[in-house]
Amino acid sequence: MSSFRKALKSQQKNHKERSQPGFRKHLGHLEKKKDYKLRADDYHKKQNTLAALRKKALDKNPDEFYFKMVSSQLKDGVHVANKAKGTEEENTEEQRKVMRTQDIRYVEMKRVAEGKKIERLKSELHLLDADGKQRNGHTFYMDSKQKVADFDLASHLDTAPELVDRVYNRPTLHTLESKTIQGAVEPLSIKKLARQRKHQYKILSQRIDREKKMFVIGQKIQTRKDLHDKNKKVKVSKETVNASAVYKYEAKRKR
Repeated sequence: MSSFRKALKSQQKNHKERSQPGFRKHLGHLEKKKDYKLRADDYHKKQNTLAALRKKALDKNPDEFYFKMVSSQLKDGVHVANKAKGTEEENTEEQRKVMRTQDIRYVEMKRVAEGKKIERLKSELHLLDADGKQRNGHTFYMDSKQKVADFDLASHLDTAPELVDRVYNRPTLHTLESKTIQGAVEPLSIKKLARQRKHQYKILSQRIDREKKMFVIGQKIQTRKDLHDKNKKVKVSKETVNASAVYKYEAKRKR
């Protein structure tokens, strides 16, 4: 019976809706009933939402305390949530840009290259007088308090008093008397070498920071790839700027 009805409908005349008259073409497309229904439903939905919000505002007790009062504040007429203490931003803008555009193999390649440059700089500088480096201690033991009072560091180390504060390149008096000084001896040359050494330490510090950032970015990309695994997992710690998120996976026996 249904197939018969379909066959009858196929022979029916297609009734077309009236289009916009010619003298009203400047008003645009003629609105049909279905167009009006969509527009009316959207209008009534918005009016109902406004009425509900208006009623909620009228029923609100001005003396009642809300926890949002503590965790938010009004800025330019808009409520903005305060950032809780101890919470850190998950990713910096630089990290997000690299994670969107680069693959983990590229990040790992750049990290290895930075590591090799760091090792080469460390082998050249030796980090003997780097800023922030923990100074080594040298303890001398004496038999009596009188020897402690008469103790002279320069004579004990057999070097010139001007060289006592040096961590490296501290020749003895015999070496100073028997051999000629090699290298820069003028004050201007010494200052120039000190500036160059300081600049090299600065470059080394920047490369170490860059290598750490690459390591963190690589960990975050790998963690996002591991999340596509269908095994059950539990989030142990949140993602921060300096570390990726940590997940604990369910132990699954392999066949």
